[in-house]
Amino acid sequence: MKNLAGMMKQASQMQARMKEAQENLGKLTVEGEAGAGLVKLTLTGKGDMKAVTIDSKIVSPDDVEMLQDLILAAFADAKKKAEAASAEEMKKVTGGLTLPPGLELPF
Repeated sequence: MKNLAGMMKQASQMQARMKEAQENLGKLTVEGEAGAGLVKLTLTGKGDMKAVTIDSKIVSPDDVEMLQDLILAAFADAKKKAEAASAEEMKKVTGGLTLPPGLELPF
């Protein structure tokens, strides 16, 4: 029974660390950019968009498609950075333990 109690305690501690990691990701911000910085997006570590900056030099009614592409590219860049930050935060919680594909914390 000591083993079970120890496992329950460890699970409880991991749950607390997971909650803290999730809170940290909500506070973390990452910036993605495209077009040599002409379009910038700011996301939280959880992927929520907080800001968009578009340089007026690229705003042209004749080339809306390019602006749309740059926004998508900046979002992809920021999302990639947010996912990397999230993976790093989760690595801290799991002590470097890699989880099987498809298994995510919290359960």
